[in-house]
Amino acid sequence: MDTTKTLAIIGRSGHGKVIADIALLNGYTNILWIDDDVSKGHPTLSEFIKKYADIPATIAIGNNLIRQKIFDQLKQKNISMPALIHPSAIISPSAKIAQASVVMPLVIINADSTIEEACIINSGSIIEHDNHIEAFTHISPNVALAGDVHISTHTHIGIGCSVIQGLYIGKNVIVAAGSSVIYDVPDNVMVAGSPAIIKKELK
Repeated sequence: MDTTKTLAIIGRSGHGKVIADIALLNGYTNILWIDDDVSKGHPTLSEFIKKYADIPATIAIGNNLIRQKIFDQLKQKNISMPALIHPSAIISPSAKIAQASVVMPLVIINADSTIEEACIINSGSIIEHDNHIEAFTHISPNVALAGDVHISTHTHIGIGCSVIQGLYIGKNVIVAAGSSVIYDVPDNVMVAGSPAIIKKELK
C-alpha cells in the first residue's frame, strides 16, 4: 500500500462516503476504511492504531462525543489528522481550521473565523466573520451563522438553522432543525422553534 497518498477513514457510513469524496479531491488516491463492525470486513480502530499508525486518518463519526474519544486516542499515538476541505468551499485567508475538521461542499467561512479540532461543517453552511466554533461541534447542512457567533464544544446545530450576530451558544447543546436562534443559549439544553426556546435539559 502506498501510504504517502492513503487516508484512513474511521467509520464506513454515509458520512464516510462524503468524506472519501473530499479526500480524493484533496489528492489522496487510496482509502483505508476502519470500522469496529467486523462484519464489514475492515480493520478495527485498535488494529489500525497497532498496524497503520504511519497513515493519516480522519474520523467519519457524526456523534460529537464519540468523535472526541477517537480523536483523543489518535492524538495520543501521534497519528496525523489533516483537515479536509472540499474544493468548492470558500475559505477566507484569515480563517483558521484545525486538524481533523471537515468542511463539506459549498461552505463559506468568512474572515477571522476559527474552527477548532474535529468539527463537521456540513454542506452549504455559511460561517460569517469572527465566528468561533469550538472543538467536536457539528454544523449541519444549510446552517447560517451571522457574524461574531461563539458555539461551544459538543454542540449540534441542526439542518437549516439560523443564528443572529453576536450570540453565545453553550456546550452540549442541540439546536433543532429549522430553528432561528435570537438569544444566547446556555449549556446542556435542546432548543427549537422560531425564535428558538428551551425545550428540555440534556444530561
